[in-house]
Amino acid sequence: MTTTFQKRQKEMKRLDKAKEKAARRAQRKVERAEKGPAGGGPPIADANDPEMQDYQDLDPQRGAA
Repeated sequence: MTTTFQKRQKEMKRLDKAKEKAARRAQRKVERAEKGPAGGGPPIADANDPEMQDYQDLDPQRGAA
């Protein structure tokens, strides 16, 4: 009969651990949302920037003349 009790204790411990993990995951998700968008790379140039107009002429996808 102790085997059944031990199995139940093991299962309860597993469920508690899963709940704690889910709570940590949810907390990290909230913290990331508050932090802002991901992407620690360099800033992307604005296509409407006058300095970038010269480079748009060289873009093969835009049909360079």
